[in-house]
Amino acid sequence: MRNPISKSALSLAMSLSAVSLMLPSLAQAEPFQLEGDPKIAFIYAATARDGGWNEAIDNARQVVADELGYPIAVAESIPEDASALKNAIDLYVQRGFNIIVGTTYGYSDGIAEAAEKYPNVAFVNASGTRNSDNLESFYARTYEGWYLAGIAAGAVADSDKLGMMAGFPVSVVNWDINGFTRGVQVSKPDASVSVLYTNSWWDPVKEGQAAKSLLEQGASVVANNLSSAAPFTEAEKADKYSVGFQLDMSANAPKGHLTSVTFHWDKYLVPTIKAIAEGTWEPSEYGAFPGLAEGVVDITPLPDSVPEAVKKTVAEKRAAIIAGELTPFDGPIIAQDGSEKLPAGASLNDEQLWAMDYLIQGTVGGGQ
Repeated sequence: MRNPISKSALSLAMSLSAVSLMLPSLAQAEPFQLEGDPKIAFIYAATARDGGWNEAIDNARQVVADELGYPIAVAESIPEDASALKNAIDLYVQRGFNIIVGTTYGYSDGIAEAAEKYPNVAFVNASGTRNSDNLESFYARTYEGWYLAGIAAGAVADSDKLGMMAGFPVSVVNWDINGFTRGVQVSKPDASVSVLYTNSWWDPVKEGQAAKSLLEQGASVVANNLSSAAPFTEAEKADKYSVGFQLDMSANAPKGHLTSVTFHWDKYLVPTIKAIAEGTWEPSEYGAFPGLAEGVVDITPLPDSVPEAVKKTVAEKRAAIIAGELTPFDGPIIAQDGSEKLPAGASLNDEQLWAMDYLIQGTVGGGQ
């Protein structure tokens, strides 16, 4: 079962702004100082090898172990419940573990309480909402990868219709859909992306049905913002392209897999844990929000079915994003309902990203 980033995404997006999202309570003027040699504990709300969210983090854990060599413990299936998390953290701290890695939004309050209780222990939490002198939450600019995937998808689409399925209409999902759509428009300006929300984060039956529905509507590429293999199976049967998320999903669609937007959390965790160990770590006031530039988000290599000219375009856009010369959300941005969300010459800031409660022109459906 997939670890519910669902709760992360849903709750994050329902916050009013980035300020309320990453609640700061920082007062320190000096870097955090770890007591003793580093001992790390990763805590998961479900199985670590879940084929999606948790597995992407667990892959990073293995890189941390290989590159840094610190002792690492793993706790799986610790519920997103304050008492269960408290017991797990207490046990680890009592055993001398002084770096705790949480993996879900549902741990946010519990980890914040633990950080206050154990000021000499370092805490980081994936998709969390709390930060302090010894706690940093982190998420990723996934929309950057989806923008690049959209450029490739628009180029190979054999019709003006593409489709994308996602969990819920919340900001961290909407920015993926909108990023993908803007990428599609680079290659095929008149194309549309039909959007279906499954109102679930892990339901292979619903995901398979959603993919089949998009294909029946004429989608020539199906993008899956979820985790199960079902959409890839449906796309393969229809001889259509598919785009994956979180991990490299090519094994699920050996013929039609176009690319996957992937997490590389080691690019955040290795330098962060190294800084903690070296006494140079200063948790960000609003949490960490890395993307392509930091190597936390990327896409898998494009297949031969993508024309070389398009591969070149993708590479150039990727380089421009990394260099800070381009964002997928440079204005003008027009919502599906025709309202202007951003004028020409401007770019969305992080607060506006976290408040993205709309889909853009070029999308169809999604309840907009």
